Amino acid sequence: MVRKQAVDIEIDRLTNSIVNALSGDVFDTEFHKVSKKEIKKKDWLFDWGREIMSKDREVYKLIIKDNVNVIQGLISISPIPDEKYVFVNLVENAKFNRGKTKIYLGVGGNMFAFACKKSMEFGFEGYVGFVAKSTLVSHYIETLGAESGIGQRMAINSEAANKLVNQYF
Repeated sequence: MVRKQAVDIEIDRLTNSIVNALSGDVFDTEFHKVSKKEIKKKDWLFDWGREIMSKDREVYKLIIKDNVNVIQGLISISPIPDEKYVFVNLVENAKFNRGKTKIYLGVGGNMFAFACKKSMEFGFEGYVGFVAKSTLVSHYIETLGAESGIGQRMAINSEAANKLVNQYF
């Protein structure tokens, strides 16, 4: 069963990877499945151990290529084969990528693009669903091209997914 928590991540900028906020340097990124031992609970707002242990979820870390020890962000997804979409359960920037003093821009957009890419790999044409924190609904419409559904439910359709995937991958 998919738990529906509100996604609460600001998409600061759509980039083609992640960008150092001070220098403007661009870094190639990769996604890898994450293990519970890699997560230090004090570094994250959400209980990622619980996400990792859930049988219906896949949890990935976003890293800078060739720097696997520093996690830039985490995303938990669940494929929903009956309805042909990927559901984003949780997504979170590393604490050093939050707020006005963040180190890297583009982390949130990169993680949503990854969810769209996984949806395509599952044969779901890029469709992604999530529940947004109410104050961020219009933000996701503007930045991700997401569509608003009932309440805070949101979806990224195939066209918007293709744009995100082409931008990041």
